Amino acid sequence: MSPTRRDVLKTTALGSLAIAAEVKDALGQQRAAPPNIIYIMADDLGYADVACYGRPDVKTPNIDRIAARGVRFLQGYANSAVCTATRVALITGRYQYRLRLGLEEPLGTANARVGLPPEHPTIASQLKKAGYGTTLVGKWHLGDLPNFGPLKSGYDHFYGFHSGGIDYYRHEGTDHKPDFWDDDMPIEKIGYATDLFGDHAVDVVNKYAKARNPFFISLHFNAPHWPWEAPGDQDEAERLKTRNLGAYDAGTQKTYRGMIESMDAAIGRVLKALDDNRLTNNTIVIFTSDNGGERFSDTWPFTGRKMELLEGGLRIPSIISWPARIPQGKTSDQVSISMDWMPTLLAAAGGSADPAYPLDGINLLPMLTGTAPVQQRTLYWRFKGNAQRAIRDGDMKYLKIRDNTFLFNVAEDPMERGNLKTRQPEVFDRLANKWLEWNQGMLPEVEESGTGGNNGQTWADHVGSPPATRTPDNPGPPPAR
Repeated sequence: MSPTRRDVLKTTALGSLAIAAEVKDALGQQRAAPPNIIYIMADDLGYADVACYGRPDVKTPNIDRIAARGVRFLQGYANSAVCTATRVALITGRYQYRLRLGLEEPLGTANARVGLPPEHPTIASQLKKAGYGTTLVGKWHLGDLPNFGPLKSGYDHFYGFHSGGIDYYRHEGTDHKPDFWDDDMPIEKIGYATDLFGDHAVDVVNKYAKARNPFFISLHFNAPHWPWEAPGDQDEAERLKTRNLGAYDAGTQKTYRGMIESMDAAIGRVLKALDDNRLTNNTIVIFTSDNGGERFSDTWPFTGRKMELLEGGLRIPSIISWPARIPQGKTSDQVSISMDWMPTLLAAAGGSADPAYPLDGINLLPMLTGTAPVQQRTLYWRFKGNAQRAIRDGDMKYLKIRDNTFLFNVAEDPMERGNLKTRQPEVFDRLANKWLEWNQGMLPEVEESGTGGNNGQTWADHVGSPPATRTPDNPGPPPAR
């Protein structure tokens, strides 16, 4: 039987996708083309705040589409329970506590002398060495000009803001000063920040596609970080003009849902740009968050929020798609963490890390492609000086919150209710000592009462909510469901 027109078109399209993933070297031999990379990071998004992780009242069809095209991690962690520290680990591939900047939880506007050292290798600088065009769209929060900035740390182009959060309409930081930049030039733009970032990312994809250059785009949304302003909330932006952007009486669940759905729509426009340029097959797309959820977040089935080393403060949605290489529509039980993305993406791109700065993260590709079994991991955290510390070793987790200590099997008890420290004292002691041994290799802690990490501010100054007081013995209200 003769092939139909639909068969011919289908075969041609599939062939184009296959060709797009291959190039010829100088000898005319076929070799895999380096993948394009789009790393999408939400801000303060809870583990279950998108539909494919279980939130029933939010529509996120585009984020869900990334999951349908790839692998969704069920045990994805952030390097910290707050933004700056996680971003340090992400961009360096190393524990954030190896750098002075990583002790800022988060970086305050008053500390202009602390930032990401321009000489430190980053995921952007190493991909740039491998021939990639590099762009950051959205949030930086790793130090201010003139000493620090994206263009000093491996990015060719920057379009976004430097501080921890901006008003979505007025584009002003917590100091009520304008904070919107094109490279190192301040600019004025009209529009909702999430839309502006999504639209600019589309423009960048189109530019790189025309140049036929492999690219790395970091798309770091500020959504759904406070101020809680959804599309159409210009009146709320005006009300907060002279107030704390994270005001306690601001926001609603409806607003929060609108912020997430707006971000999802912006992501959809970026995915369409990949489709339109026939780049989808050989583009790695990652979606994740910088830490656990905040005031309106759904962190089910975990307890805790941002700024707490309970699972809800650390567990994040974590999704990767790469149709040319990674199975589609799968989930993974591999324990992963933010600093794993640098070794993973360098391996995918054929790049390499600087041997003077050995990476603490691992390459996840063997587990994603099925060429290696799931690895047991040991991961470490500390937060706000000596106030909180944690280690996950296999399925067991040691946790210290002020003077309270706990041992949990987080695989069997994800809500961290059954304290096993008296039933398994040898495990408790082993993990507590293992954490102390690891901590000796990190920079000294900045005490909560000092001016280092806090810059004289309280936790409430940073997050717009009271200090973290929940423990497994005093958990506060259960997660919304």
